[in-house]
Amino acid sequence: MIDEGRAGVPAFECYEYAQRTKDYVVLIPVINEGERILKELYRAYKHHIADHADLVICDGGSTDGSLEERKLKKLQVNTLLIKKGAGKQGAQLRMGIYWALRRGYKGILTIDGNYKDSIEDIPRFIQKLEEGYDLVQGSRFIKGGRAINTPLVRNIAVRLIHAPVISLTAGQRFTDTTNAYRAYSARYLSDERVAPLRDVFMTYELLAYLSVRATQLGYKACEIPVMRAYPKKGRTPTKISFFKGNSELMKILFWNFLGAYNPK
Repeated sequence: MIDEGRAGVPAFECYEYAQRTKDYVVLIPVINEGERILKELYRAYKHHIADHADLVICDGGSTDGSLEERKLKKLQVNTLLIKKGAGKQGAQLRMGIYWALRRGYKGILTIDGNYKDSIEDIPRFIQKLEEGYDLVQGSRFIKGGRAINTPLVRNIAVRLIHAPVISLTAGQRFTDTTNAYRAYSARYLSDERVAPLRDVFMTYELLAYLSVRATQLGYKACEIPVMRAYPKKGRTPTKISFFKGNSELMKILFWNFLGAYNPK
């Protein structure tokens, strides 16, 4: 099925392999992740994650053949969404959020598709949503969390710059604010004072914005411990380039602090 989109939502293709089976959905944004996404999905399969939430791939236009239908169905993927409109991660997430809210899920979880995160912890995010939290942030830096082979520059940037600025903006302390492993209640994402379905969120703006808007509006937020592991050798699995990507993150932090992404 082709969805031509609407204001704030990119055009996308939708391949539903099954109907909604759970109250919660896991959105996994990917683009050319190759074996990493297949390893992640197998890890989810091994830990019976599909018994807790529907798994949905939010593809940015992969061309590496990793998202072959037969493989995805075997690994219990519920739906494949393929973005056709403009934008990067933010657009992929807007596509997924729009589709998930239309489908009636109570909560939406997100996790990167590059096999760095402990996808087996998903039931613990869902438990927090069931307890009434509206934003649940995964953190490798709190008690019980594990940060494995985190690049030194990334470690310093998150701990000394990104997390303090996000915490100041949100009015609540967070420790792992670049981590996309998190969960949101549908009521939070549906609030017109949040309005996540806007074209201003093209890259990493949406993650920063949703990290702070919840507590600004009085929604309940918390962190839970997770593991994030980088490979010992080889290329770091990230889409953030050292100079351009990190400078863009700093601009986003600044504008987010000033409230530039709040609905007008």
